[in-house]
This record gives sequence, structure tokens and C-alpha cells, in this order.
Amino acid sequence: MQIHRSGSVLLTGAVAVALSVTALPAAHAAPSATAVISEVYGGGGNSGATLTRDFVELANAGSTAFEVGGLSVQYLPGSPSAGSRWQVSALSGAIAPGGRYLVSQAAGSGGTVDLPAADAAGTVSMGASSGTVALVSGTTPLTCKSAADCAADARIVDLVGYGSAVVREGGGPVPGASATASVSRSASLTDTDDNAADLLAGAPTPVNAAGETSGGGGQEPEEPGPTEPGSVRVHDIQGATRLSPLDGTTVTGVPGVVTGVRASGSRGFWFQDTSPDGDPRTGEGLFVYTGSAVPAVAVGDAVLVSGKVAEYYPGAGAQSITQLTGARTTVLSSGNALPAPVVLDARSVPDRYVPSAGGGSIDTLPLEPSRYALDLYESLEGSRVRIADTRVTGATTAYDEIWVTVKPRENPTRRGGTRYASYEDQNTGRLKVMSLDPAREVPEANVGDVLEGRTTGVLDYASYGGYNLQATELGTLADRGLRREVTRKQKKNELAVATYNVENLDARDDQATFDTLAEGVAVNLASPDILSLEEIQDDNGPVNDGTVGSEATLRRFTDAIVAAGGPRYAWRYISPENNEDGGQPGGNIRNVFLFNPERVAFTDRAGGDATTPVRAVDTWKGVELSASPGRISPRSAAWDNSRKPLVGEFVFRGRPVFVIGNHFASKGGDQSLHGRFQEPTRSSETQRVQQAAEVNAFVASLLKADRSARVVTLGDINDFEFSPTMERLTRGGVLKPLITTLPAAERYSYVYDGNSQTLDHILTSPGIRRFDYDVVHINAEFADQASDHDPQVVRVKVNGPRR
Repeated sequence: MQIHRSGSVLLTGAVAVALSVTALPAAHAAPSATAVISEVYGGGGNSGATLTRDFVELANAGSTAFEVGGLSVQYLPGSPSAGSRWQVSALSGAIAPGGRYLVSQAAGSGGTVDLPAADAAGTVSMGASSGTVALVSGTTPLTCKSAADCAADARIVDLVGYGSAVVREGGGPVPGASATASVSRSASLTDTDDNAADLLAGAPTPVNAAGETSGGGGQEPEEPGPTEPGSVRVHDIQGATRLSPLDGTTVTGVPGVVTGVRASGSRGFWFQDTSPDGDPRTGEGLFVYTGSAVPAVAVGDAVLVSGKVAEYYPGAGAQSITQLTGARTTVLSSGNALPAPVVLDARSVPDRYVPSAGGGSIDTLPLEPSRYALDLYESLEGSRVRIADTRVTGATTAYDEIWVTVKPRENPTRRGGTRYASYEDQNTGRLKVMSLDPAREVPEANVGDVLEGRTTGVLDYASYGGYNLQATELGTLADRGLRREVTRKQKKNELAVATYNVENLDARDDQATFDTLAEGVAVNLASPDILSLEEIQDDNGPVNDGTVGSEATLRRFTDAIVAAGGPRYAWRYISPENNEDGGQPGGNIRNVFLFNPERVAFTDRAGGDATTPVRAVDTWKGVELSASPGRISPRSAAWDNSRKPLVGEFVFRGRPVFVIGNHFASKGGDQSLHGRFQEPTRSSETQRVQQAAEVNAFVASLLKADRSARVVTLGDINDFEFSPTMERLTRGGVLKPLITTLPAAERYSYVYDGNSQTLDHILTSPGIRRFDYDVVHINAEFADQASDHDPQVVRVKVNGPRR
């Protein structure tokens, strides 16, 4: 769901969102609403160049993160021959709203300045004065070699031709590229589909996802630094609010001891004053940003640092990081003792999370570190802290980080996590732990494991996850033996209905992915009779070529379930219109029903398609669907750029059961719990409430025709059991959320930022009175997971035929 960090881009599973894009749209003199190629430079490493590498920079002018996983940047020479081929650089991650994404390319023998840390790397030697670059859905090389042919290729998201390029957008390519000049868009990212009008040549200015440039910020100059302390101390720079009172001011000879060095990603070092002022609001630690240069200091060095005070916002809506840029540093001595760390534990961290600004910025509010957890963490930004014997609440990620809690009694789950119980209960003891020691990575841990002993380091902040401990000393992992759950088998008179988000599954995925997911169905879910799947993609995944069918994907999945010991499932689904249901461009994710024909029958009724709404039909035999399978109000604005609910009519032991598979709009675009706007705005909630109203109205129409109708509504609702979405979905008592029938410590199916929470749900109509419900924890709490969601199942007792 869920997240920007220094030097890398993270996808948040359920909380991450991708925009649906259309290649080469009609010209419009306005900022692009999606990702564009913002700058192209092919002169890196050439004679006369300053930069050592070629690069392509992407930008996102939209208001939500743009997912680039499965996309590529491709290059074609400006005057392609018959033998010319597009060269492909694969991408991963996402571009934050308003953010940049840097793709490095081949290096030359010239130049003296490195690019900032790239977000993706290629090996293409681009032409300095001429060439074509395309942003492409998928990684299959393009074949077009003319402007007209490329305009007809639906996989192309954006294209830039420069110099004498034959392939370009508009009347002509962008002139002026050279060893010393790139071509780039204006700051507004205007995209009229005319390269010559939209881009201009100028000095190259590469920017990566962390906002870093290669312009020498923080690189050591040749002139010597000061040898005596100046009049400004670190606490004067940090001040008593989140913003420095000296922002934009150049300071000289600020004294301190180096406490941490970051040699990759957002390069720099932290130093801390050893003579604090005694004011708990004014921090004593500070980050020095060194740009592309590896810091020339070591932990324990006593230093005097001069530079410009700056507030860096790592992402939209994030709090800022106070730092020094353009710095020069004098090392006075080495091997000095470090300042004692501040201990963070259940006693020192306040129970209240953050002050309210009525939805506005908290930047200028006076810090109250004894009252609010986020104020305490802000007052310690850049300072040494220590935690001890902390329980893991978020498993190790692909970025070598884990979440722990310093408050073991704060909303504990049954299996060792920390539950997110309400919008007012954010769990103040959560911290993300990362390692500054390349020789000792964060261990692979699952929820409930314990990081025993002391973990010490510098407290930092990132837009994804908020405050984090950059460890110079790591505790030892104690494995507490978390095991994947296995639910019980349904009885003969129990109909087992389950939901599982299988995370963008398509036929091109490796067999191990299919096998692991299949084992989850056959073994852990005990082969349910009906399985509602979310995030089944079309057969070629994010290749944007118009494919919408999922037969090959489902064939591989059901074959794998049989191999894992499960039944031979049949399936039903309705293919979406191409690129109309959100998700990865070209992926065409949809909801799918699998069912075991040995246990349950599907009532096929013609008429269901991508655009026709299904209706409840009152007949003499009882309520029926107008089409089965069908979709709920697919033309409603509630489902714009989002998955439409799939409805099916099943028969079990002679009785009809109606199942509605859902995948509501994601939480992408919501402000974060730890951001500078408090209380955070949940902008994505508006659409989910509208979607909930549509589903609620449809269920009400079924119950109007037959108040005893058995209806199971399930899937990835992308919202909490206490949310307005759930209130609207259940309004009028037409549906009961089963998550609320569990003990509080078991109400979760997803883990985000160390919070165990519920995004997936099963709800039942009043006609279902006897049931057994289980969330089956097999993914979300584990470092090794097939999906970021846990499946869940309800077993409904059905006695005797009705007709």
C-alpha cells in the first residue's frame, strides 16, 4: 500500500496507486496529469562535458504516485538504420507526486561530476546531439522507426526526439543538445505533444527521487574550512519549531562530533553538539548533505562545519529535514567519544501522537516533546537515540528495514504486531530501523520477533514511514517462531467463501509465485468452495497492447492449485475495457471467481459485460441476477479508473448464494499519519464512500426482492472497519462486517508502517445467521510473502434444499 526514502523508491502494496495512461494523447497546453520525460542528456562523459554519464529524467505532475514497475525507458538513434534497435532500461518503484525519477545511462571517459544516486540504471550510450527516448509500458523493445508508426504504438507513454531525430512528437525535434547541454521541459511540465515547443536546451540538471542534484551541493571545496568555532550552534539552527529560524542563512564553524555517515543514497553525515543548551525543544544533531560526494569524515571526528541552512521536504506533504548544504568541513581530531544517546522507551515516548492544526501545517507550531510523540522525535532529528529489546511490528522489507515498537503493550495483536485501532490511535511507539553499517544489514525478521539488546543510531526522517533510526549499532534478532496459519476444512453442510488479493498476478510471473499462492489456497485456506480473487491481471501483465483476457493466467494458477493438492477450480470473470480499471497501465486488473464444481454450481446467465449493469430480478422462484456474472453500475463515476465489483449467482445444496467480489479504490494520495498536515486529509476516501454506496444499494435491491437472500460481499475494500467507507457499506443493516466479530487483537489483514490493520473484509447479509469466520495470516507479517495481504474465509452453514 504504502512511502519515500533516501535513494530509493518504494511501492506501498495496498496503499500505492498508479495512474492509467494513454499513449501520445491529443495536444493540450497544460501540465501533464501523468508521468513525462522531463530531461534527456546524451553528452555525459564526452569531451567538454562536466557530467560523467548520460541520463534520462522522468517527472510526475500528477497528485498521486505514478507506478513505473514494469515500465521501461527506451532509446533509438536519431537517424535509425534498418539494423537499429530500441535499447531498453527497465524501471521499478514509483514517482512521487511532483517528484522526479533519474535513470542513469552509460559513462564516458570525460567529465568530473557524478550523477546523484540513480533510481534506475541502464547501459545505453546515447547520442549527445541527436536521439529519441521513449517511456514505455512494458519492457519489450519497440519496433517503430518513424514518428507515425510510434504514434500508433499504444505502449508509448511519452516520447522525446532531440537534435535531428526522425522519431519525435510534433513538427520537429528539440534543437541544441550537445556535450554540455541537455533538453528539458519547463518547471510546469507542459506537454502539448510537440517536442520542439515543450522542451528547450540548457545546462543539464539531473534530479533523483530524493530531490538530490549533482550540482556540487556539499562537496568539499579546495579552500580550507574554519579552524575556530563560530557563534552559531546546532541548537540555534534547529530552533524550537519544525523549521529552522536560520533557514537560508550561511553559518560558519558550527562545532560537533560526527555520529553517523551515509555513503550511499542521500549522501551525507550527521554531527551533534557535545554541549547542549538544556532546552528539550531545540535539537542538538544535524544532517550535512554532501550531494554526489562520499563524506570525507568518520564517526568520532570532531568537526567544524560551514554551509547554508536549508529545509528539505522529501515528499509531498512530508515534514521537512533541517540540513546544511554546500558545506565545507574541518576535521579537528578523530576518535572522540560520542554524545550519550537519548533512550526511547515506553516511559520517554508520549502517548499522544501529534498536535492538531485543523488540517493545516504544523511546521511553525512550538514543539512540545513531553506531550506529543512526533514532537519528541522532531526535537531529536539528527541526534543519537537508543532502543532496547524491541518487538518487530513490521517484517523486513526489500529495502532492508524493519518496524519495531518501543511500547510493547500498545495495542498488541495476538501474533506480536501493533494494531491500528482508530484514527485517533496511531501507535506512538513505532519506529523504522535501518542500518548505516554496510557490513551488517538489518536481519530478516517477521512480526513478533525481537531485536534484543541495544540498537543505537541517529534519528532521521523520510516521507515514507516518517521517523527512522539509522543504526550504527544493531541488536541481535531473536526468532519467536511465527508460523503461517492453516484454517480448518469446511464441513459437508458448510459453504466456504474466501477472498485473496494475489498482487498483480499475470501469466508471465515465475512459477514459484504461482506455486506459493496456490499452496496458500489449497493448504492454508483449505480449498474453499468459492474464492474471490483481486488483482488478477491480463495474460501479459503491464504490456500495454490491448490484451484484456486472463485465461492463461487463470489456467496456470488453477493448475498450480491442483499440484498443491487442491481441487480443479473453474472460473468466471468479466474482462474490463482496456485501461479503464486502474492499476498498472496495460495490466487490466480485475476481480475473478474461482469455484469448486464438485461442491458448488455457478448459475450462468447471459448479458454480463464490461459496461452493462447487473440488476436484481424478482421472480416467482425468488430473486435472481439479470446477468451472472455481472458488474455493479460499471458506468457510475464511483468506479472511474477503478475496479468494478463482480457479482455471481451460485447454488450450494440447492440454495442460491450471491457473491460480490470487490476491490475498492486505493489509498494513494492520502496524507500520511506523520506528515506536516494534521489532521491528515484522506482524499481517496471520497471515492470509496461512493463505491460503498453503490454496493450497498445493490445488496439492498437483492434484499428488497428477498429479505432472506444469502449475500456474501468480500474483497479488498482498502479501508478500515471504523472508516466512513464501512459505515456507508453497511448502512441500513444490509451487511454485517465479520471482522468486528473477532477479538480486537485479531482484527487485521495487512501491515503498513508497523501498523497491523484491516483493509480486506467479508460482510454477510442478515439471511446468513450461522457462520465461522477466519483471517488466515500467511503473508502480511512475514518478510517472505507471496502477497502483502492475508486471505480470509467464512464458512456458512446451509441446511437442506430450498427449491
